[in-house]
Amino acid sequence: MPSSYTPTMNLALPQAPLQALTPAIPHRKVIRSWLAPISNKNTAWALCLVLVDLALFALLLTAAVLLTQPALKVLAGILSGLVIGRLFILGHDACHQSLTEHRRLNRWLGRLVFMPSLTPYSLWDVGHNVVHHGYTNLKDFDFVWQPHAQQAYAEMPAWRQALERLYRSGWAPWLYYLVEIWWKRMYFPSRKVMPTRRFIFMADCVLVTAVAAVWVAALVYAARASGQSVAWVLGSAFVLPLFVWNALIGFVVYVHHTHTSVAWYNNKKEWSAASPFVSTTVHLRFGAGLGAALHHIMEHTAHHVDMGVPLYRLKQAQALLEEKMPGAIVVQRFSWAWYFETAKRCKLYDFEKQCWTDFSGRPTSPPKQPAAIES
Repeated sequence: MPSSYTPTMNLALPQAPLQALTPAIPHRKVIRSWLAPISNKNTAWALCLVLVDLALFALLLTAAVLLTQPALKVLAGILSGLVIGRLFILGHDACHQSLTEHRRLNRWLGRLVFMPSLTPYSLWDVGHNVVHHGYTNLKDFDFVWQPHAQQAYAEMPAWRQALERLYRSGWAPWLYYLVEIWWKRMYFPSRKVMPTRRFIFMADCVLVTAVAAVWVAALVYAARASGQSVAWVLGSAFVLPLFVWNALIGFVVYVHHTHTSVAWYNNKKEWSAASPFVSTTVHLRFGAGLGAALHHIMEHTAHHVDMGVPLYRLKQAQALLEEKMPGAIVVQRFSWAWYFETAKRCKLYDFEKQCWTDFSGRPTSPPKQPAAIES
């Protein structure tokens, strides 16, 4: 394996800032104190967002069933999947207890808006709030898009290597999320994956199964009542929306923490010293109002610094952090060229040199510089 970084791609990517040019990251309590004045919750506004997105989902799903022109039917199905994503983001906030001021209301709203994505609320809570936020980008703890080392990849059977190549091709975030996150970890997970067994886990899995069964049964009835093909209606109003949703969430969780300037760690002390709540997250900037369309979930550093900041305050919170800590936050303007170049570079990870590599173990990013922390 080469001992130094040798770029193998043509497109220049933002590189990890040198330690000398990067300001020390203040203690998390200090940063949270900056956000406290703008973190208040607005229950009325949150309920308005929930009602609007639920109505939009119902309208688009109805259109996917009743429209007769194939192109419009498919378009309605695609848009339904995107609105599932918006509803999920609201549920994500509710699960963090940051959507409204009321804990019980948050739990029930979270379950409600998670239903279109068939997400078991309690299992998402454990995997996301406890594991991902508690140990972001720490190997063998945070399982979301965790990269493999070259040796671990080499020891995989051929079929698993092929699957890993597909996952990290840039074309299959939907498959990664569907298989590795939803199927293995959230939908009736095995004891190997989830040794802790709780009644609420099973109840939430049964709930989303019942939702899926009612959804499918209603579509079958609607297809027969309107004289349409059952397969065509199920495809446009069930399969397609869920496919789009899985593609969206797989993409979002990938770009949140995968970047040539973002490190992964296999040493807990090094990880803790790197202020991971700031250094392992990416603020991905979009044009044309796309950030707002995704309820500002891409203002991700602010969310990791303080999960209590509601989504409708994240834009302001992110701007404040970037003003207070210039150069310390990874900010990336989105483009498809950047995305696929990142997918080319970020295949495996060298945890000793702290750099990304290709599948042969050749470095594709510079080693990450150690970070300084203010006490």
